[in-house]
Amino acid sequence: MIKDSNIAASNPEASAEPTPAFGWTRYAERINGRFAMVGFVALLLLELATGQTFFSWLGLR
Repeated sequence: MIKDSNIAASNPEASAEPTPAFGWTRYAERINGRFAMVGFVALLLLELATGQTFFSWLGLR
């Protein structure tokens, strides 16, 4: 069995917790992607619940 300290020594990014930072960082992109996925699923659920498309819900159609 491999100990966690061996993994951390060979790959410091694998065990390091991502830290919040400003700018175009890997952490920021991961969080933005997750929020985008949640928003997309919420939009699909809204369309299913109301029976209207997003554009008609906004009044554009």
